Amino acid sequence: MSSACRILVILAGVMGADGVILAALSAHGGNAALLAPASSMLLFHASAVLGTVALAERGLVHPKPGLVAALGFVLAAVLFAGDLTIRQFAGHNLFPYAAPTGGTLLILSWLLLAVAAAWPRRA
Repeated sequence: MSSACRILVILAGVMGADGVILAALSAHGGNAALLAPASSMLLFHASAVLGTVALAERGLVHPKPGLVAALGFVLAAVLFAGDLTIRQFAGHNLFPYAAPTGGTLLILSWLLLAVAAAWPRRA
């Protein structure tokens, strides 16, 4: 496994753990209902990162755009979930338009994954 893949798997593990923590807070934290979407975003895209790395390692998607898509999933989910979490606990945004920026990056990352799957690979 390449070092880039290993780093992405580590980041996916951290995202998954954070997603579970936010899910527990949203279930047991009183008015922390805004954390449920953040939790789902982290858990779903942690799985997407793991899947994308596995596809790239097996040669089912072109490795470079595939790994860029996986990195996009990490950055975008952190922006989106981070913004929702900071809004919940501190009452302000991570930065203006952080969640929409994260959402847009997620869309672009999913499209890049589709390109990586369609991109011809040399034998």
